[in-house]
Amino acid sequence: MRKITLWLLATIAVVVLLFSYKTSTGSDSSPLAETVSGANAPATETGLGSATTPGTSRGTVARSGSTTVADGPVVQTKRGNVQVRASINGGRITEITPVTVPSTNSRSRDINKHAVPQLRTEALAAQSAQIDAVSGATLTSDGYTKSLQAALDDAHFKAKP
Repeated sequence: MRKITLWLLATIAVVVLLFSYKTSTGSDSSPLAETVSGANAPATETGLGSATTPGTSRGTVARSGSTTVADGPVVQTKRGNVQVRASINGGRITEITPVTVPSTNSRSRDINKHAVPQLRTEALAAQSAQIDAVSGATLTSDGYTKSLQAALDDAHFKAKP
């Protein structure tokens, strides 16, 4: 009888622990998204009510002399929002800066510390948004390329063959 009671209590404890465990597979519900440092990106944050609130902005284009800076739209992914800014000078993409990337948990931050600089390097080398996704960061890669392509389209950028 004593063994059955201990077994029953242990089973209940395990079930309670399993149901109370919070995983990171849910969507990004945080109102803040953090910019990934590195890759010459400024360390800024965007939040609710800013110009990058999802669904309110297609992106912006600013021209100064021969330099065009285009912000892509905020792209919503399962893990969070992604937005990039592209600088174009002399018919070439000269810089790509992440404005917003998913960062609600340590896993997203770790993935994006590796993925975002790699996506930047590939896009600058290709002079296009037509790049391969980074393994393990498929959602961020998809959001990054969509935002970048929209920014390039808004800036009327045509890749030179």
